[in-house]
Amino acid sequence: MDEQVDERERAVVELWRRGHLSSGTIQIYLQWFRRFRAHCANRQLSETEQLTLIGVLQFARAYAGPRLRGRRIARSSCDAARNGLHAWACAVRALGTPLPPWRISPTSPSLPPLLVEYCRYRRTHNGVAERTLVRDVETAQGFLAQLRSRRKTLERATLTDVDAFVQSVAARVSKGTVADTCSSLRAFLRLLQASGRLPTDLASGVIAPRFRLSERPPRILPWGDVKLILRSIRRTESPGKRDFAILLLLATYGLGAAEVLGLRLEDLDWQAGILRARRPKTKVLIELPLLPAVAKALTSYLRWERPPAKSIPYLFLRKNMPYEPMTSSAIRYRIRHYARLAGISAKVIEAHAFRHSHATRQVDAGANIKVVSEILGHSSSSSTSVYVRVALSLNSEAELPSTH
Repeated sequence: MDEQVDERERAVVELWRRGHLSSGTIQIYLQWFRRFRAHCANRQLSETEQLTLIGVLQFARAYAGPRLRGRRIARSSCDAARNGLHAWACAVRALGTPLPPWRISPTSPSLPPLLVEYCRYRRTHNGVAERTLVRDVETAQGFLAQLRSRRKTLERATLTDVDAFVQSVAARVSKGTVADTCSSLRAFLRLLQASGRLPTDLASGVIAPRFRLSERPPRILPWGDVKLILRSIRRTESPGKRDFAILLLLATYGLGAAEVLGLRLEDLDWQAGILRARRPKTKVLIELPLLPAVAKALTSYLRWERPPAKSIPYLFLRKNMPYEPMTSSAIRYRIRHYARLAGISAKVIEAHAFRHSHATRQVDAGANIKVVSEILGHSSSSSTSVYVRVALSLNSEAELPSTH
């Protein structure tokens, strides 16, 4: 292909510019795309079908430009080719052209029938979240592996085997994790008995360590520190508007990182003044008032900073291409970055610190425990009682930083 940019390239370049890519990066990405197009044409390959991570890596391994003389390209060049072609695929998809998934997840080894039945049982009878299912399966696999190491079948399992498994877990993890593991183990043993695989009730013999929430009070940031962190965000520089909106949601409503990351464009009801958030475990929708300060911050982000990715429904996206939803680790990194700018030193500062500060401030202000519990999504108000004593030692200032 000659160096003249066709109409599609013009459209892609325009998207890239709106996505804050520099002119130099755009030129490099275009060069790699043109090489990729020539590669596909020479080998009579479908350009669309090859626009996947596997196809691009195969191109990079096969590419030998005039300067290489048959040698493999350097690792840095391979990374540039992958990044450029991924950015091209994202832009083309945003322009309405269907493409295969960029990254095809490797097929995980299928679970044994027993564990498949266990997952179905937990989903149907307990309604557990997928994250909990991962723990359930790992616990069941660990218990079965221990039985195999003892050369025992399920029918011959005893409370001695149960105790040995719990003790082995307790030797390497915290009390809270042991308690969670015991919960998963009980559920697994109940299924085994109900299905006739276990002749006796071993579930009732699973003894978890005594674990009180008050033993490990939540990490709380004084409200004054929360305001300092919010004020340290430079909203005149990208991604300041995005980060300010995220942290304001955490501090104002006590939402968790997963709830903020799960927000979609359709969850903002501007006319009714309502913000809808989803509980990450139950997927239950909650409606919150769209407060003026939050609405202003969200409007500023949507108008000036959100990438031009109409096909992605999630509210908060990465700054640069490929435009993907943000991750909880990214939020944690940004929080710690702004905490350093604000001069706040703490061993651990993450999204939950904002959630806990919100809860403590509400309790300190005299809010009803049951109301705070419902807002936080706790199944029992006793989960919220730990904030009561923490609130006594913290200063509660209700005003938010200016959104100007």
